[in-house]
Amino acid sequence: MEKNLVDSLRRRGMIHDIMPGTEELLAAGMTTAYVGFDPTADSLHIGHLVSIMLLRHLQAAGHRPIALIGGATGMVGDPSGKSAERNLLETDELRANQDAFARQLAKFLENSPDKGNSALILNNYDWLGKFNLLEFLRQAGKHLTVNYMMAKESVKNRLESGLSFTEFSYQLLQAWDFLHLYTHHGCRLQMGGSDQWGNITAGTELIRRKVGGEAFALTCPLITRADGRKFGKTEAGNVWLDPRRTSPYQFYQFWLNISDEDAERYIRIFTHLEIAEIEALAATHRQAPHRRALQQRLAREVTTMVHSEAAWESARAASEILFGKGTTETLRSLSEADLLDALEGVPRAVLARPRLNAGVDVVDMLATHTGVFASKGEVRRLVKSGGLSINKQRINTPDHRVTAADLLHGRFLLVQQGKKRYILITVE
Repeated sequence: MEKNLVDSLRRRGMIHDIMPGTEELLAAGMTTAYVGFDPTADSLHIGHLVSIMLLRHLQAAGHRPIALIGGATGMVGDPSGKSAERNLLETDELRANQDAFARQLAKFLENSPDKGNSALILNNYDWLGKFNLLEFLRQAGKHLTVNYMMAKESVKNRLESGLSFTEFSYQLLQAWDFLHLYTHHGCRLQMGGSDQWGNITAGTELIRRKVGGEAFALTCPLITRADGRKFGKTEAGNVWLDPRRTSPYQFYQFWLNISDEDAERYIRIFTHLEIAEIEALAATHRQAPHRRALQQRLAREVTTMVHSEAAWESARAASEILFGKGTTETLRSLSEADLLDALEGVPRAVLARPRLNAGVDVVDMLATHTGVFASKGEVRRLVKSGGLSINKQRINTPDHRVTAADLLHGRFLLVQQGKKRYILITVE
């Protein structure tokens, strides 16, 4: 358990702004704090992991976390950090997204009834959805002036390009969320990304003006990459937490392939490893950076947290296939999905199943029936030099016959030429 949450977050590089008095509040005893998540897609992505880690560190320090799903605010769209207005989602899509977020968030927080700081997962549609317009204007709108709201960066940055009244009202809706959680759940702290500072402080101001209460704010820096690229984006798009959208293998590879500079920052933010252990690991990494000790440990910790230890093991095994370390047993242990993920981008060939049923000569298979190699002579020379393997098993004679028993998942053969060239044959 972290004895001083704020000190720990500072050492991890996870504090951008903090309202005076917040550290004293957290030091005084168990504090209830929340982070909001607007359901703009059917899965959380790794950009959300920063906020999730804030809640996890909070709970590990003995405080009570609330994950608030924006069923209502998601219908409006947050202008913070946006150069143009979001497209509004249909109600059915939003509801499906809310359910998906709730399932995912529940995996990251402890919510056992017997825990004094058991997590809550709430939906702001439960209270904002009951407001009619006139009541909201009377209850909330009269307490924050237009001048106050116009001074927020999220508003000022959009005045030239245009800001609809819908988006302008967002900070007031979020402020009401804070007031509701303050009143009904004793929540005195809101956390989030640094782009949320204006929305969060609007909530502390509404609480002060409407009920004379005192609430606090803490934000984390927006995570960037050392090369300037947006964190969490790849050529294929977002890195999602749902394995149906980003497989555990692809997820593992994202963390494994980040730069040394980013790895040393990210391992502080996205894991629960003690700072002393991280510093020792970083020192080891600097002595032999080619071993990528930081990336290996980071990928293991985050993949295990988001998916499972078994998923990490499978992703690691799949990763080893392309780097020559895998064995036939390793290859056969992979699920079909992990196998295909690991071999994405590898050249493909097709073999007719009838030719395999009675067994097929490896030379004929690779030169005549699939065209993997240009000639039979090329295959024979490769076998003679010890440079041909099928399913990670070296072929020692050109008379070797391949049968249906060799197939992976009943339909694949992995051909390897030398150390780095692979061809995946699909039997149809």
